[in-house]
Amino acid sequence: MKLDEMTPAEIVRELDKYIIGQRDAKRTVAVALRNRTRRKRLPETMRDEVSPKNIIMIGPTGVGKTEIARRIAKLANTPFIKVEATKYTEVGYVGRDVESMVRDLMGTAVQMTKKELAELRRAQVEQQVEERLLDLLLPSESAPKNQTVSSDSTALADATKTTREKFRQFLAEGRFEDREVEITVHGKPAAQGVELLAGGNLEDLENTIQSLGSIFGGKGKKRKVPIRRAREILTEEETERSVDQEQVVEIAKERVEQMGIIFIDEIDKVAGNRGGHSGPDVSREGVQRDILPIVEGSKVSTKWGIVDTTHILFIAAGAFHVSKPSDLIPELQGRFPLRVELNELTSDDFLRILQEPENAIIKQYIALMETEDVNLVFTEEAMERISHIAYSVNSNTENIGARRLYTIMERLLEDISFNASDMAGQTIEINEAYVDKRLSSILENEDLSRYIL
Repeated sequence: MKLDEMTPAEIVRELDKYIIGQRDAKRTVAVALRNRTRRKRLPETMRDEVSPKNIIMIGPTGVGKTEIARRIAKLANTPFIKVEATKYTEVGYVGRDVESMVRDLMGTAVQMTKKELAELRRAQVEQQVEERLLDLLLPSESAPKNQTVSSDSTALADATKTTREKFRQFLAEGRFEDREVEITVHGKPAAQGVELLAGGNLEDLENTIQSLGSIFGGKGKKRKVPIRRAREILTEEETERSVDQEQVVEIAKERVEQMGIIFIDEIDKVAGNRGGHSGPDVSREGVQRDILPIVEGSKVSTKWGIVDTTHILFIAAGAFHVSKPSDLIPELQGRFPLRVELNELTSDDFLRILQEPENAIIKQYIALMETEDVNLVFTEEAMERISHIAYSVNSNTENIGARRLYTIMERLLEDISFNASDMAGQTIEINEAYVDKRLSSILENEDLSRYIL
């Protein structure tokens, strides 16, 4: 099911498959996403007046803020990108300017739309590619226009046609996959338009230079490649030809402006001390002031045209260990009216994280060992002990949330992982005694656990 067709309850259920707890955060995000669909159904006169309710998620590291974004991205059939606030700098400093997040979102939407339209024409593309592959395998020699068609030439044409059909069958059966053919490879066509840069960002400058190069074009390069690689190259070429680029840009732009979502992670890292006005705080506040017009709604120039950000949904997230949300400039705080706090993980949460999600850590390690024909079995007591240790270490040292489980599991299974290739056919039970044996000495020495766990 597509994200824009899901109800808030269905979105929460989907997030529950991968993220334990954090009910308030899931509900808030689910309602914000559903409101996008509701807005599309409003009369046009009212639709433009309904602005998205942007969200700030506050909580320590490792409790699910970024995971919520990752899962939304996988669910989304709407343009979505996740960016790090720390990679942006104020105009005049070295780094990416904040408008590049809108350009990245538009780029994502263009690729998504192109892929969807190409899927509709897949059968036609596959047929064209097959014909071109057969042309490479059986180069045809066309007769001169004024030459009289003799019975011999007709017989030759019939024989060629028969051979072509046989080759078609061999292609379908995969007999020619390793046979080499010579093809002409052309550079990728330029995206519509060229972006003019105001900043000194090296990455964006390189992209613009590449766009200029592809506009002026050049001769294709002849290469000898196997049929399997030739098929990939020709499929890409035929897909580009079959898709109307102007239609792609038009659909993508509409999607970005009406349904786009930008997730800004580490927003707390650009929240400076409100009392200080020197050093890095100046640049941090500058980033906030640059972000502000984009969140408020402004026109951003991209190589696909002007994009209006008024109805793009922004979800920000941060741990706010050193700073707090009130350290953000008041104007930016006002543009994120919804705030939701994510709770620290308890021992019970760790136990559920080990077992319940579809990508649960225990399931991952069992599957990894099965590739070596080693059967890992975890007892309930062992998992409870692991959960208790994770909670204890987080409480006594730095709290890194669910990521602590990965550190503990790697330490716990280090010997088994190292020797697994020599233990094929064995069943290994991980019980409470084994957990204590592997981890108790580190736990007892708090200074050591700071470095190892």
